[in-house]
Amino acid sequence: MSVNRSAPALIEVPRGLAGVVVTDTEVGDVRGREGFYHYRQYSAVDLARSRTFEDVWHLLVYGDLPDARRSASFAAETAALRHLPDGVQAVLPAIAAAGAGANPLAGMRTALSLLGAAQGFRPVYDIGADQRREDAVAAAAAVPTLLTALHRLGKGLAPVGPREDLSYAANYLYMLTGVEPGPERVRAIEQYLISTIDHGFNASTFTARVIASTGADVAACLVGAVGALSGPLHGGAPSRALDTLDAIGTPDRIDAWIRERVLAGERIMGFGHAVYRTEDPRSRMLREIAQSFGGPRVDFAVEVERHVEAILAELKPGRELHTNVEFYAGVVMELCGLPREMFSPTFAAARVVGWSANLLEQARDSKIIRPVARYVGPVAPVVVPSAA
Repeated sequence: MSVNRSAPALIEVPRGLAGVVVTDTEVGDVRGREGFYHYRQYSAVDLARSRTFEDVWHLLVYGDLPDARRSASFAAETAALRHLPDGVQAVLPAIAAAGAGANPLAGMRTALSLLGAAQGFRPVYDIGADQRREDAVAAAAAVPTLLTALHRLGKGLAPVGPREDLSYAANYLYMLTGVEPGPERVRAIEQYLISTIDHGFNASTFTARVIASTGADVAACLVGAVGALSGPLHGGAPSRALDTLDAIGTPDRIDAWIRERVLAGERIMGFGHAVYRTEDPRSRMLREIAQSFGGPRVDFAVEVERHVEAILAELKPGRELHTNVEFYAGVVMELCGLPREMFSPTFAAARVVGWSANLLEQARDSKIIRPVARYVGPVAPVVVPSAA
């Protein structure tokens, strides 16, 4: 391979920047070898088991868990921000009609840009920390309203306006279905949302931080993050994991179906993770939630998990491959009545809070993120041939 010998020496890094430390953060961390992750100083799973979504949102954006008074105040504050500006609401039918109704995550990219303009979001470089937080909270609060409206419009249904008397999770389900949900479903979805708010320097979080490093406004940062999340290798797997269960169909087909795909080098959706080398703690918690509902679908999912892990251990010895968050996330969301096309958008309705916390942290640093690439093309300079 020819290289430009005059170029300065570059630091060799692994593909995908795997394991490369690019900055310091106080938002949270993933300790993959331990099977543990946390938001600030608290176990994320413990938070999902014991606190509300709004409490964890407050923790991520403001840095502390609120007391009862502040918890109620923040919940009321964010609930009031669920309503969309008239100009944004008026354009949603056109966005849905253009095809985004079938893919609310794609539509949200457009709608978020419009929301930022309508709200007058200014570049984070030009505003103070308080205004940045206000913008981030306002944008995150509007995301469920955008997603559910686009979904319903795509189905030929009128959007259901937000209710300020419902929690974040309950209001999300209400706007999606038009029916006030029961407490069991609300709590299951709330725990799922809390468990997926943040998860280290994943692709979408890193994207949000790169854009924030340019000084762009909050909406621009979030739009970029949504674009990264839309890729099937990032946020698109929950429905695909359920597709796997459907394709297998019955317990007697599990072994043959899995072996055929593993031997063909295909990926089994819902298994394996880029960071965890043990069981994904999110998967463990979501399995418990699914089993609290019970039923043949849950029993089948547990059996598939057991068989897949045994076959992967046999055919790929030495590799720790377990269920990741997507496997049981799909089961839980299906049990709670969410359609599959809303699985990834629901993930985004949680992760927008983590993106917000990360972009706010990045905005405190005025240094733009600007890495370099190693050129591996033909040796330069070469004389430019004249046009014949």
